[in-house]
Amino acid sequence: MGEILELFSDVCSKDRKVNIFTLEQVVLLALEIAREGREGRKVGTLFTVSDSDEVLKRSKPLILDPLLGHPPEKKLITDPNVRETIKELAQLDGAFIISDDGVVVSACRYINSSSEGIELPLGLGSRHMAAASISKETDAVAVVVSEVSVVRVFDDGELICEIIPELWMLSKYTHHLTGRYSEKTDHSITVLSKK
Repeated sequence: MGEILELFSDVCSKDRKVNIFTLEQVVLLALEIAREGREGRKVGTLFTVSDSDEVLKRSKPLILDPLLGHPPEKKLITDPNVRETIKELAQLDGAFIISDDGVVVSACRYINSSSEGIELPLGLGSRHMAAASISKETDAVAVVVSEVSVVRVFDDGELICEIIPELWMLSKYTHHLTGRYSEKTDHSITVLSKK
């Protein structure tokens, strides 16, 4: 596990201004979802990490929140039962909001933030736009699992990382990062991080 986390060192760094351990846990969960999908089909979802009060102000529930009313100690991102619950809920539409200390505050949220000034590469859709815009308007970092099994990380409205969870995908993949970036590969995972 330590070797895998080393792959994320450029992404999960103090530069992000969020709890690094929580961000690592969310990125690992996003990779699990990207690799496994759910019940034989690919799943896309969005996580916001940190600044949860501000993200809540800029979002609204799409359905009755399945996490509402549960005590914080029962909603920790490190709990294996919570991780499995998130994988199930990821099949529903909407974002997960995770506090800096790793509590999954809410699920199935519609992110309602301005896309003004956000420039995304062609081919990235509304989930990515929501991630970029909420990371620009708040101090949250957003992690997106796309339905093509790529995990992308946004900070300050910008795409800062793409994680390709399987080496065979790399030969068929054209990254969306602009400018200089680094590339690390280990355990069949490739991490492209903006410098």
